[in-house]
Amino acid sequence: MHEIAVNIGWVFVFTFVGALTGIILIMCALAFLPRIIDKLTPNIDEEKEIIRGNQAVAEYFGRVVAAGIIGISIVIAAAVLGGIIACFMP
Repeated sequence: MHEIAVNIGWVFVFTFVGALTGIILIMCALAFLPRIIDKLTPNIDEEKEIIRGNQAVAEYFGRVVAAGIIGISIVIAAAVLGGIIACFMP
């Protein structure tokens, strides 16, 4: 019984650390992904185009940034799940 309680404690630790790491990585992704897209498209100023009402640029920019964030979220979820599973393995 004591071993189960210890394992459950480790699950909470891994989940908490994984959540904090995930939050930090998502915040970094939110900061750096738009800059990366700006560097990949040097002839287009996305901010000015969005302000001018260019829907195509706004949708492209939003979808690329969203796809990057979703990809990072999937990796973080897999890492957290791996840590949780590792706690229950003998």
